[in-house]
Amino acid sequence: MATSTPAAASRDFKDFNYAWIGIDKSGKTVRGEMRAGGEAVVNATLRQRGIRATKVSKTKEASKRGSSISEKDITLFTRMLATMLKAGVPLLQAFDIVGKGHRNASMQRLLMDIRTEIETGSTLKDAFEKHPLYFDALFCNLVGAGEQAGILDTLLDRLASYKEKIVAIKGKIKSALIYPVAIVGVAFIITAVIMIFVVPAFKQVYASFGADLPGPTLVVMAISDFFVTYWYLIFGIAIGGVWGFLYVWKRSVTMQNVMDRIMLRLPVMGDVVRKATIARWTRTLATMFAAGVPLVEALGSVAGAAGNHVYFEATKKIQAEIATGSSLVVSMSNTEVFPNMVLQMVMIGEEAGTLDSMLSKAADYFDAEVDDAVAGLSSLMEPMIMVVLGTLIGGLVIAMYLPIFKLGSVV
Repeated sequence: MATSTPAAASRDFKDFNYAWIGIDKSGKTVRGEMRAGGEAVVNATLRQRGIRATKVSKTKEASKRGSSISEKDITLFTRMLATMLKAGVPLLQAFDIVGKGHRNASMQRLLMDIRTEIETGSTLKDAFEKHPLYFDALFCNLVGAGEQAGILDTLLDRLASYKEKIVAIKGKIKSALIYPVAIVGVAFIITAVIMIFVVPAFKQVYASFGADLPGPTLVVMAISDFFVTYWYLIFGIAIGGVWGFLYVWKRSVTMQNVMDRIMLRLPVMGDVVRKATIARWTRTLATMFAAGVPLVEALGSVAGAAGNHVYFEATKKIQAEIATGSSLVVSMSNTEVFPNMVLQMVMIGEEAGTLDSMLSKAADYFDAEVDDAVAGLSSLMEPMIMVVLGTLIGGLVIAMYLPIFKLGSVV
């Protein structure tokens, strides 16, 4: 397999994947792939390696744009790379196997870029650090620790397990949130359709009666008139408000801080978020500490991986206190954001020298708590949503049929 050494000179041009076949100095036919800005770059690179190219062609995968790279893609790659290295597959060959076997063209390009960096002399940690959008400080620090200690396969396996559990926790939280949000969205659409199309039809029928209408019917008709007249403003404000909220949430640190605090204080959902955050916090620290990363340094990565600003600030406070000589359990207790059970397990772990094991057990416990909380939340929200929808839609229907009921009683 070849490298694209002149890639630095072609950074301003779009790179593609090229498959090549050539003859090396010994007359042996060799083949491989590389990312480059054009066939000329491929040929020049091969000549530098003493290979005479006989065929260079752009691969089909290179023409695909590919979808965005998700956290699941990175998790799957980590697991596959750990498996390959444990099986004794050389690092570069492992990247080839994983990269070519991935369905996402964007992920293929990312892995080929990382492979090129490694082949040109970069460490695996340095290669990952050039793509911070996909590999955070925790990921890079663990990989670096594995390279230095010669246990890269073990740490990648541990890192893959960590990311799998984190992805699972995030999936549970999203599944708990998506259901009520989807129901609210459907309810809004149904209500709008009734107000814009159904109620005006009833209004025309009742206008021919010439009788006085009940108060609830008049209120629904007034709301319907507002919907019919200003439907574009209603939909525009609703869609624009949701989009603007999500836009500001993603880009404003202040907004994220406020929302993180609000999420922890919600009546039912806040407990789920808190347990999921604690599970992620303890598992991240356990993974870093087991890898031999110093506690103060590990807490820096833990703060970023906490996923909640309240715990980010608490972790930074813990890090500062430990740097001045305080114990972990005392520093955690001072933040007042960790339950007593976690503090007791940390204290036992510090005294027995099994901190990573106790933190992992705490993470497993809170993972199970999140499972139970999400299951309970789903069973609790279903009847509540049905009551809300029944009241809303049923109220509209009853309001519009009240005149008919009154007419029937008169007859």
